[in-house]
Amino acid sequence: MAKVKTTFFCQNCGAQSPKWLGRCPACGEWNTYVEEILQKEESGKGSWKPQGSGLKKASVPKKIAEVNYEEQPRWITSDPELDRVLGGGIVSGSLVLIGGEPGIGKSTLMLQIALTLKGKKVLYVSGEESEAQIKMRADRMAAKNPDCYVLSETNTQQIFQQIEILKPDFLIIDSIQTLNSQYVESAAGSVSQVRECTAELMKFAKETGTPVFLIGHITKDGSIAGPKVLEHMVDTVLQFEGDRHLTYRILRTSKNRFGSTHELGIYEMRAEGLRSVANPSEILLTQREEVLNGVAIGAMMEGNRPLLIEIQSLVSPATYGTPQRSSTGHDAKRLNMLLAVLEKRGGMRLGQQDVFLNVAGGLRVDDPGLDLAVCASLISSYEDTPVSEQICFAGEVGLGGEIRAVSRIENRIAEAEKLGFKKIVVSKYAVKGLDLGKFKIQILQVSKLEEMYQLIF
Repeated sequence: MAKVKTTFFCQNCGAQSPKWLGRCPACGEWNTYVEEILQKEESGKGSWKPQGSGLKKASVPKKIAEVNYEEQPRWITSDPELDRVLGGGIVSGSLVLIGGEPGIGKSTLMLQIALTLKGKKVLYVSGEESEAQIKMRADRMAAKNPDCYVLSETNTQQIFQQIEILKPDFLIIDSIQTLNSQYVESAAGSVSQVRECTAELMKFAKETGTPVFLIGHITKDGSIAGPKVLEHMVDTVLQFEGDRHLTYRILRTSKNRFGSTHELGIYEMRAEGLRSVANPSEILLTQREEVLNGVAIGAMMEGNRPLLIEIQSLVSPATYGTPQRSSTGHDAKRLNMLLAVLEKRGGMRLGQQDVFLNVAGGLRVDDPGLDLAVCASLISSYEDTPVSEQICFAGEVGLGGEIRAVSRIENRIAEAEKLGFKKIVVSKYAVKGLDLGKFKIQILQVSKLEEMYQLIF
């Protein structure tokens, strides 16, 4: 009988210790160490054994110029938003982790992908739902795939037995926290179980070239549940965001070994599933019958995609002592910096004003090119003067009140022109060398906040 070993794991970062510790030396969190029982795997046993396994030739160092590499074609799905976020499609042998709040649509998105991969044998493994529940959800979707198989199982050894029989081209696990391996004697969802099950699936994906998608739970602070090593083991980490009570969902990349981490996918939740939004700028701009103060449109970049979003602000006198500073979808520290610049360089008395900032559409943005739109929105609310709905902004604001150039200004201008805006305010340093004659939109060039104020207000 194999020897049983007891050890302690940090439930936050996955650090291991032979004894209990009050504070984790790796991540600094308190009271996160939990005792778990481990059982070492017997020699010769393995959760995944590829066919023809036997003696393996030892690896030797090679010169990097002598390494043979052939770029494998990606799988192009029927979901352009997912393909964009993954960097151009699904890579063979990749291990992808997708996380999000309960009810946000993770399982719906994965089942929808499984039903639209025509010509591919797909195995959907669920440890949370029965086969009948998955069938009920699949019946609401228009897509049908005769080669989509469903398995309700949590034991990895049983799953791999079915995989050897079925030999799927694509594997989906819903969710990784529900799986358990018989080689680890601890509860499902514990650090050791999550790490062991992920390692077994990673070995399977790399040795067979089968893409594997893992659905993961998240904690109350929004991070993916389980040890941090889980995110290090996988190739790609996707985060599904948005309010489940609203219509639109956002798919964002936080790690991608096969592409950019700055891409963004936007979906609309419907009764029949998730619909890809081809032109998100149109849904992010509120359709208004009258011009309101405190509203400005900014041009931002998410990866290679230009987006026009609406910035809303409310500046009002502080009634209860210390003024409030509230920001939704925008960095609060950057908002405080812009308020200080407006007060120091623009002469605005904002020290005794409550300031509330909101990015419409539920987006979370961090592009410094939105600084100019934020400032215009704050000035509009402070002066109680609306900004024309035919004007948008693209520029970074420095501490000296100067308007700095931003990247890909040509793409931002083209997006504003496509959506029918008449004017766009940019830094005069951003358009040097550009052929402005090819744009029909009027480009207003400014170098300081004072110039922007005089042009707009």
